[in-house]
Amino acid sequence: MNFSEIRCPWGDTLKTCAITVCDREGIVLYQNNRSVEVNGDVCGRSMLPCHSERSRQIIDRLINNGENNAYTIQKRDLRKLIYQTPWHDDSGCVAGLVEFSLEIPAEMPHYVRE
Repeated sequence: MNFSEIRCPWGDTLKTCAITVCDREGIVLYQNNRSVEVNGDVCGRSMLPCHSERSRQIIDRLINNGENNAYTIQKRDLRKLIYQTPWHDDSGCVAGLVEFSLEIPAEMPHYVRE
């Protein structure tokens, strides 16, 4: 699957969710409009220089082990949920990562459903 050839019109309408897709080497293959607004247009370039050594180790672990990573951050008054998950090629092998960065309210309900 070649993300650089994929058009995602619905993804570009998301005003509070940045979507960034990279391959196994950290080369950015796709960004929606919000990702470009937040991170600049880095399609075709490595995202690794933008990250600390600790973050690069996490990225490496997620790709090599097919793991997910989720956490929240706050920048100024804006809170975000960061969710990173592997995407897979046609043979089922991890081909890279997708990062969703969703703006969330400071307080939000939590429901337990069974």
